[in-house]
Amino acid sequence: MATKEAPQITTHLCPKYERAMEIIGKRWTGLIIRVLCDGPLRFNELHKVVDKVSDRVLTERLRELETAGIVERTVIADSAVRVEYSLTEKGKSMQSVFEAVQSWADDWIRPEDMPPLEETK
Repeated sequence: MATKEAPQITTHLCPKYERAMEIIGKRWTGLIIRVLCDGPLRFNELHKVVDKVSDRVLTERLRELETAGIVERTVIADSAVRVEYSLTEKGKSMQSVFEAVQSWADDWIRPEDMPPLEETK
């Protein structure tokens, strides 16, 4: 009689994977990146879409994403100075990740299982 092998247990995670999850796993960050996949937005436009996040947290997340090289901040000198946020090439390369998450959510998340999101202050 053949014996069944025990499943192999991962005893460590790849540091690159761990860092990637730290970036996209932070509250609001994934939503910000997903919204910017559709193109550049000004702060107020971005805030209208990700409307439950506070101004302070949105600013903080955008700065973190800039530091990580995922988002770039562009100052547009016009009659009134405007600032736009857009994804860098590094950020754009994440689009397939968010499409996969959306596909999973469409298959497995039921509306009745979704608690209301709370605003972060």
